[in-house]
Amino acid sequence: MTSTFKPHTTLTEQVATHLEDLIASGRLKSGERIYEASMAKELGVSHGSVREALLQLERRHLIRTVPRRGAFVTELDAHFVRSLYEIMHLYLSYSGMRLLRGWKPEDMERLEELYERMQGHYQKGELLAFLDAGIQYTQASLAYADNYFVSSAIRDLWPSAKRCAFVALAQGNRVLEDNLHHMRDSLDAIRDRDEARLQKILSDYAEQQCEQVLACLPPEKNTQS
Repeated sequence: MTSTFKPHTTLTEQVATHLEDLIASGRLKSGERIYEASMAKELGVSHGSVREALLQLERRHLIRTVPRRGAFVTELDAHFVRSLYEIMHLYLSYSGMRLLRGWKPEDMERLEELYERMQGHYQKGELLAFLDAGIQYTQASLAYADNYFVSSAIRDLWPSAKRCAFVALAQGNRVLEDNLHHMRDSLDAIRDRDEARLQKILSDYAEQQCEQVLACLPPEKNTQS
């Protein structure tokens, strides 16, 4: 294929984003090997760009590099999924509580606008746009975390959360509806500055999403290691 990458971001980041989308959508499958040479030829880029992109994806937990064997898509199993949602819950609870205690009117306007945008994408069946708006929603709330390590960790974990969301969609639109329901409840709790209610909403949301993903894994992957 002819490369259609644009110059507004680095080539490495564009390759990384492309591979990230392939993994998140399941076109590159759990455990599948990524061949650097063939990927470079397919995308019309250098081996170095693919190699650097793979290093980024390893930091984002989407691939693992095996010495003398190459790069493989990270296995999506019960241990990986439970570990992901446990830590995402901790980080998002931290940033959510900071937002609840310090939001300004313009912050709530921005979050409400993103919520309405996600509703529109859901109604139109625009899955990728729905997930991208969800990322923007999380990024907006992260501004209040005001913690380099929390913000950096969530950015690296988010691609795996996006990947899990694609897996859960095997259950149909109910997963998207649950996302919107929990988002609406969390926005109301934040606006009311109700800390106890927000903590419960976030805990329930993480547990429900985790179980939805686990229910879609093959039987041999849905066992705790």
